[in-house]
Amino acid sequence: MIFIVSSGATKTDCCSVTECEETFSVKTAGMNIATMPMEAIGAIISEAAASLNPNSEKVSEVHFYAAGLIVPEGQRVPESAKNLDAKLKEFYPEADIEYASDLLDAARAVCGHNPGIACIMGTGSNSCFFDGEKIVKNVRSAGFILGDEGGGACLGKTFMADFLKGLVPEPVASEFASTFEVDYMTVVKNVYRSDAPSKYLGSFAPWIVERYEANDYMKNLVENNFRNFIERALKQYPIDKYPVGVVGGFGYAHRAILMKVASEYGIKFSSIIATPIEGLVKYHTGKN
Repeated sequence: MIFIVSSGATKTDCCSVTECEETFSVKTAGMNIATMPMEAIGAIISEAAASLNPNSEKVSEVHFYAAGLIVPEGQRVPESAKNLDAKLKEFYPEADIEYASDLLDAARAVCGHNPGIACIMGTGSNSCFFDGEKIVKNVRSAGFILGDEGGGACLGKTFMADFLKGLVPEPVASEFASTFEVDYMTVVKNVYRSDAPSKYLGSFAPWIVERYEANDYMKNLVENNFRNFIERALKQYPIDKYPVGVVGGFGYAHRAILMKVASEYGIKFSSIIATPIEGLVKYHTGKN
């Protein structure tokens, strides 16, 4: 049996593939291996393991993907995952365990074993060129303050900055002010003093995109968020020679706008998917 974990801060997709190629999947709470107590992570894994292996098959492989899991060359376990590794070995003592980043997760999901360009477009964004085995180029995302173009948090940040400076036209500005608690000090507190400013700013993105047709300001704002991602990241890859795939809830939800903007650059996407887990199953079972 193969056990695959695709972990994010807010949710985790887990899937198992039996020797008979039956698949079982479950969504669990998010896991942040850098900040969560290992007891909490162990409880999540234990709960998932019980539902994913109803016949108690031997688990031969575990593939654990998460943001920030960068494995140095020549090492199997990154420093940040040593406690996690010990916990996983308790559950799967005979399994080969692999750790990998969410970017490799995305690349394998949309490219399979073939060369291509992979993008993450969720609350944040990232991208890479994948040669079919490993990531060979990565234009750094730089986070929501210095980058993350194309993601929900970057869109929310740009809109909020304009709103606070009185640059959002009516009636959108008044509607926004009446819908959310966005007085100046509340915004400053959530952006500069909270533990999750990116999540806070990204929470406004669905509301913003819903008003895409409201006026030229909103249309340009939404399109330029995607356009900046293409200009500042994607154009640094050979987009004229290799397929481009996207993973992420934000990109998937607004794929029609993304494809419209991308067409200006001659970009055609091989796939735009909300989550990578289905592609990962195909990758690890040799079906793509």
